Amino acid sequence: MAIRKIREMGDEVLNKVCKEVKFMTPRTEQLIDDMFDTMYESGGVGLAAPQVGVLKRICVIDCTGEDPILLINPEIVEASGEQTGQEGCLSVPGKAAQVTRPNYVKVRAQNIDMEWFEIEGEELLARAFCHELEHLDGHLYVEKAEGPLQDVTYDDDEEE
Repeated sequence: MAIRKIREMGDEVLNKVCKEVKFMTPRTEQLIDDMFDTMYESGGVGLAAPQVGVLKRICVIDCTGEDPILLINPEIVEASGEQTGQEGCLSVPGKAAQVTRPNYVKVRAQNIDMEWFEIEGEELLARAFCHELEHLDGHLYVEKAEGPLQDVTYDDDEEE
């Protein structure tokens, strides 16, 4: 288990476009394991590779704590509906803002074996897909924030 340092807003790597993963290597597998460990340790529901300083098109998501999703070279192929809600980010600690996103999203991506698959998500999962995929193109949710960022505090027994 390796916890990596999460890059925060202002770090140049968060504004760069990530490169396609062309094949799986032991080093990339280790990165993926570390990303899951880092996301869970930090109490997040998603994490993209640039957030740990690696410019690869990889993100991990788990909205429930029991359903880990790995997306390699993901792209949104369908989106519909609309939802507006509070959104935060491990790279913008202690802050949140209202953001409007699609309520339904279908993503095409590759798995650990570099096989293509499609996955659908609604509500929080759709929001997570959009949020994490934007990281891969050098964008943070604050660019879509409707109004100012707000301070967020968490109880000791409450996760982000």
